Amino acid sequence: MNILVTGANGQLGHELGNISSDSGNCFYFTDLDMAESPRGGSLDITDASAVREAVSGVRWGSRMDVIVNCAAYTDVDRAEEDYAAADIVNHKAVGNLAGAAAEYGALLMHVSTDYVFGGDASVPYLEDSPVAPTGVYGVTKLDGERAVIESGCRHMIFRTAWLYSPYGKNFVKTIRRLVSEKDSINVVFDQVGTPTCAGDLAALIYMIIEKGMLDRTGIYHFSNEGVCSWYDFAIAIRDLSGYGQDGPAGHFCRISPCHSDEFPSKVKRPHYSVLDKTRVKSVFGVEIPHWMDSLKAVIEKMQYGSSQD
Repeated sequence: MNILVTGANGQLGHELGNISSDSGNCFYFTDLDMAESPRGGSLDITDASAVREAVSGVRWGSRMDVIVNCAAYTDVDRAEEDYAAADIVNHKAVGNLAGAAAEYGALLMHVSTDYVFGGDASVPYLEDSPVAPTGVYGVTKLDGERAVIESGCRHMIFRTAWLYSPYGKNFVKTIRRLVSEKDSINVVFDQVGTPTCAGDLAALIYMIIEKGMLDRTGIYHFSNEGVCSWYDFAIAIRDLSGYGQDGPAGHFCRISPCHSDEFPSKVKRPHYSVLDKTRVKSVFGVEIPHWMDSLKAVIEKMQYGSSQD
């Protein structure tokens, strides 16, 4: 099979690149500014004609069987000030991919977010729980989901949350830097969810492709197992990185819990965004690691210099 990956320079795209190197399938990795190669290159997914050329086989001589869309506008704060920029990537470009998938018979695997929900629940969100995004990022990601469904293409939508990896910019890398530089920091404790290791989500997508489970279409939730606040997450990052009390790094950073309103923002972030993963585990027969186990593995990679900015 031929698989087109968009947003290949991002966290999830990078992890897919790592694990697919030995695949018998042909993966074509693309991003907005990526060096041209026989297996990918620069692709602007906001350009509908460019997307059609890539999916139809005109671009690389092979029609795509699967599209994995890892591209997204993820700057939640900036999205509030630039709706158009967020909408063109999170919504309209997704519509381009979905339209091409429908026209050429490809399966579209699209990554969405917990921000499509309002964040006011007290039990984990199911795939069919009512959606109620509270900001531009969530609105545009929900519009992207709707564009996929309305296109009529075969699709899998994976909603995830709190994504991190050794690559790019994310909460784990930010906290590791802060605790190494400062004696104390404050982190919110009134926002609860589940961290997601990008490598674990990439592994699920890769397994689905490799095992040919392409007929199991629909919406799925995926994050690691367990629940924590951003404060709990930060404590774990600090301690695993060696900056806890009597840690091997020789420097202790105190982390104090604080309320969300102590960090004024134009964005109303979800106070509760735990995703129910019963469906994905049942349909694909997967076991999902606990967030602490995956975090430990990722930080060990970072300690050995495998991370990238």
